[in-house]
Amino acid sequence: MKGTLQLLFSILSLFVITACGNTNDTTAEPEAEAEVTSYSVEHAMGSTEIPDTPERVVILTNEGTEALLALGVTPVGAVMSWDHDPWYEHISTDMDGVEVVGDENEVNVEKIAELKPDLIIGNKVRQEDLYNQLNEIAPTVFSEDLAGDWKINFELYAQALNLVDEGQEVMADYDSKVEELKTTLGDKVNQEISIVRFSSRPTRIYYTDSFSGVVFEQLGFKRAEHQEKLFTEDNPMGNFAIEVDKELIPEMDADVLFYFTYADSIAVEEEWTSDPLWENLNVVKEDNAHKVSDITWNAAGGVIAANIMLDEIEEIFTQE
Repeated sequence: MKGTLQLLFSILSLFVITACGNTNDTTAEPEAEAEVTSYSVEHAMGSTEIPDTPERVVILTNEGTEALLALGVTPVGAVMSWDHDPWYEHISTDMDGVEVVGDENEVNVEKIAELKPDLIIGNKVRQEDLYNQLNEIAPTVFSEDLAGDWKINFELYAQALNLVDEGQEVMADYDSKVEELKTTLGDKVNQEISIVRFSSRPTRIYYTDSFSGVVFEQLGFKRAEHQEKLFTEDNPMGNFAIEVDKELIPEMDADVLFYFTYADSIAVEEEWTSDPLWENLNVVKEDNAHKVSDITWNAAGGVIAANIMLDEIEEIFTQE
């Protein structure tokens, strides 16, 4: 009997302990959820709240693609490089696995949605009509313009990616490289330069608000003085560029001339550079006209291409 009572007492004690344990579980404080941080970015289309640091980014401009790569970010989707399938050679290795989402002028919205991005970066000039649609897919930030705004846009993209410090470091490295090249070139930066793009779209003389123009401006080069009369308020492209016919070839003259050619316009280049007006340019007769890459001197338009430009400028001027 005594043994039976001890057994019953043990079983009863076990139930009491279990009940107490269950009571403690139900009254315990719930674990706090991880705090979600966010930040606000002012841009061309207003203000956008971006939760946490984006990890799946879609970029809709060529210069923006270079900005992301320079910041150590590989996008999940990007517009293809101009007239390439799909990426420029100088970025192709870093773009392995990136999905193509159309080109700057014709974005594939459905493809972007499939990628489930947490941030979309585009440009008002290129994609303004698609902004609301893109913003429904993910927080969307647009830069204002292209042309010579690549350094301004880079700062915006770094802010949108929550990588402001990293962005400042990238640009500081670039600015330092510019200063080193200015020292190397010395008095050579006092020469007048001219920049020409041969194309059937048509041919242009590029000026200070172009991508390459910003690079040369920071280096301290002078622009051909006689070209100033071309860039007036009547020019629809302002100080970016002016479209020219062959009779304006004499306006291309300078101490040093750089020219590049759009992908499908080699015939245009050959036609213009065999014209007597071209052959009569002082810069041509003095062998100071240099053919350079349309991709790195114009189309790519980003910080990676700008660094390549600096290397090529140094090579050209130190060989003279």
